[in-house]
Amino acid sequence: MNGESGERTGRRIWPVLAALFMFGMFLFAVLVVIIASMADGMAEGFGEDSVALVRVEDMILDSTKIISQIKKWSKDDSVKAIVLRINSPGGAVAPSQEIFAEVERAGRKKPVVASMGALAASGGYYVAAPCKAIYANPGTVTGSIGVIMNLANMQKLLEKIGYDPMVIKSGKLKDAGSPFRPMTEEEKRYFQAVADDIHAQFVDDVARTRKMEVAQVRQLADGRIFTGREAVGLKLVDKIGDLREAVEAAAKMAGMAPDPHVVEEKEGHGLLKFLFEEKASLIPAGMRLSSGFYYLWPAW
Repeated sequence: MNGESGERTGRRIWPVLAALFMFGMFLFAVLVVIIASMADGMAEGFGEDSVALVRVEDMILDSTKIISQIKKWSKDDSVKAIVLRINSPGGAVAPSQEIFAEVERAGRKKPVVASMGALAASGGYYVAAPCKAIYANPGTVTGSIGVIMNLANMQKLLEKIGYDPMVIKSGKLKDAGSPFRPMTEEEKRYFQAVADDIHAQFVDDVARTRKMEVAQVRQLADGRIFTGREAVGLKLVDKIGDLREAVEAAAKMAGMAPDPHVVEEKEGHGLLKFLFEEKASLIPAGMRLSSGFYYLWPAW
């Protein structure tokens, strides 16, 4: 009996041990991924004189990460110049303005050059404007200097489902832009005035940093896009060139030798990034926007 009992106990224990072993292997794998992701997030470089690369990609809805990188490289004495690599349709007004301001501050310490990829429109162009030089590919889509606000009137839809909203407000414009009713003419004029002011800020900042006349920029600031080649002729872009040429130009401005060492702060590309990063780029821009004013090319 004892032998049979021991055998039955052994048969029960082995599955438990196997399960514990598999769980331990899973935890080990997770730990390896975390360590790899942390290592991936570290900057590439070992203190030698370098050009730092900062990427502005996708919609600009938050400025925190980009500003943090620009500030870091501005303070790093081994980084002699910064290249802003832009692939963005623009985004929210305030984050775009915050990045713009940080690029201006960095430019007072060391050369900052913009390199436009496939798309650098609206807010994507705005953040490039204060750079010492702007490079674009011939087919880069840029420009789209303007402001947009998307609002929806859902009144008819709500009536079909029997939803009857009630609003109590402290002033006649407090619920301006409400999706529950049509917009009044007064509200349209009100929002247009706000959009015009934000648009004027865009035009003024481009004119000042690009050393152009306000009237000259205003003629181009009707929301239209330009190719990189067109933008050079319009003085919105300085030169046709790819990322490598922009890096070489930044190095030359900083008095560095050709083919400089390039450093970049990686965000990680491992399993954790795949599992937890919001896949915003897979969703059309118009479906991702909350109400508000944007420096954005909406066709993206």
